[in-house]
Amino acid sequence: SARVSSGPWLSLSWNLPVSSSVPLLATKMSHVPNGSSALTMTEHDVQSLLACEAHLGTKQLADPRHKKYIYSRRTDGVFVFNLARTWEKLMLAARVLVTIENPADICAISSRPYGQRAVFKFGQYTGAHSLAGRYTPGTLTNQMQDKYIEPRVIVVTDPRVDHQPVRESAYSNIPVIAFVNTDSPLRYVDIAIPCNNKSKTAIGLMYYLLAREVLRLRNAIPRQLPWEIKVDLFFYREPEEVEKAEKVEDTFDAKQAEYEANLENVATGAAEQTWTTGEESWG
Repeated sequence: SARVSSGPWLSLSWNLPVSSSVPLLATKMSHVPNGSSALTMTEHDVQSLLACEAHLGTKQLADPRHKKYIYSRRTDGVFVFNLARTWEKLMLAARVLVTIENPADICAISSRPYGQRAVFKFGQYTGAHSLAGRYTPGTLTNQMQDKYIEPRVIVVTDPRVDHQPVRESAYSNIPVIAFVNTDSPLRYVDIAIPCNNKSKTAIGLMYYLLAREVLRLRNAIPRQLPWEIKVDLFFYREPEEVEKAEKVEDTFDAKQAEYEANLENVATGAAEQTWTTGEESWG
């Protein structure tokens, strides 16, 4: 399997579970016809999408309209997305979001645990409103609710899981941007971004790329330089991993405090010995 080394904004190394034809496959899928060179994805973007398996779909095809997003099908029946179409739709979604004058009028929704941290980070860096966890029915339609909101556009992680806000957006005439897999329904979806919305790394990367492009179009960050924010912050973390990291951090802090205390004791003992030696020499 091929190996992708860590780049300026991708601090992890990934094993690519694909064949040796990855460079040729990436070259064919990364070409965006009639697109601006500034909006064309770089080789590192292609490698990141492949490493996070954002190009892999499922074995089912929920809607015939998914066919235009599919590049090929593997021998095991899994569909492979055309990354050029994925990137094209991602750029289209970013250009739509940047036209919203008030970023708080954008609402990112994820009922699936794998996308909850991604929508929080997306809202943090773009100023969008984020809804993670269980969605309360009527949030977009029932004005009597305390949590009632009126966004200009919503971004959903999976239209199958987030079917309730997608349906309510149709009632309220709110445009919907959705990350869709081959088994995702396209009803009431205005902009479908084809990608793997089952993987926590793929979901995190897609929200990361969307947030980065929105900030670039706002001239908040330069396009020529890599974004200082790491994509790892958008990835879902298991509670066990968080607990383990906290224990390691606490252990490190305890050892650091013990080390500093030992240094202070050694310095104090050396000073006392020097003072005693001086008294003896004067006596």
